[in-house]
Amino acid sequence: MSAIFAAENWFLIIAAVIWIIVAIVQDFRKREVANWWNFSLIIIALAYRAFLSLAQANYWYVLWGVIGLAAGFVLANLFYYARMFAGGDAKLLISLGAVLPLSLDWSVNLKIGIWFLILFLFAGGIYGGIYSIFLALFQKKKFSKEFGKQFKKYKAMVLLVMGIAVIIGVSSSVIGIWLVLWLSILLFFAPVLLIYAKAIEEVCMIKLVKPVNLTIGDWLVKDVKIGNKKVKPNWQGLSEKELVLIQKKVQKKVLIRYGIPFTPSFLIAFIGVLIMFKYFSSIMTLW
Repeated sequence: MSAIFAAENWFLIIAAVIWIIVAIVQDFRKREVANWWNFSLIIIALAYRAFLSLAQANYWYVLWGVIGLAAGFVLANLFYYARMFAGGDAKLLISLGAVLPLSLDWSVNLKIGIWFLILFLFAGGIYGGIYSIFLALFQKKKFSKEFGKQFKKYKAMVLLVMGIAVIIGVSSSVIGIWLVLWLSILLFFAPVLLIYAKAIEEVCMIKLVKPVNLTIGDWLVKDVKIGNKKVKPNWQGLSEKELVLIQKKVQKKVLIRYGIPFTPSFLIAFIGVLIMFKYFSSIMTLW
């Protein structure tokens, strides 16, 4: 496992950390990560791996970079089309795919990839929850009002799901099926969490923006009328053509739905993998 900290890997590790940090800054400042920044990491990582392959007379250095890039591409598209990722997040994952295979052993690289995904999803959940709490506290009155509105709107559904969860939970505890009991607890709180997320979205994640400040990928809340045409909301966000059209023809501000910037989760997951392989290598050998 310690082979991932071999001297030849430190360039890739340091480059990845620098690229993620700059991506985080871009994400918070401009709500997007520049394509050229993500793609430049791919070029640098593969070029460095090609140099290593020539210097060490071992084609696996560059081949693992290509394999990681392909795996990152597949996963990024799965997350993107499942609407878990924005375009910039997907491209950052693809670029990190060229870096993450830090071993010449396929089993070690598989574990690196799996643990990176586990830590990314875990960190993303914790980070997203904390971020949303700060958003709610920042607009406490509006959030409370919207939460009450959403709860009233879906009250019947909430009570029904909670009632079903209680019945399942009591039944499973009597029978002794503890896994079902834990799942029923999650089911009990699920409606409240969904209403919480909806209230956060409506109060804290929607803003009026001048057309000049729009960017590719921004998600419209409502249709934007331009003469006889309409630019409709799309989960993939504004295309370059739609952006140019709005900026040329529309004068008034446009309602945009924002997402939580998740680029910090990449840094947490990447550093987390390095720490786990450095100090908890015994865990890695369990499977």
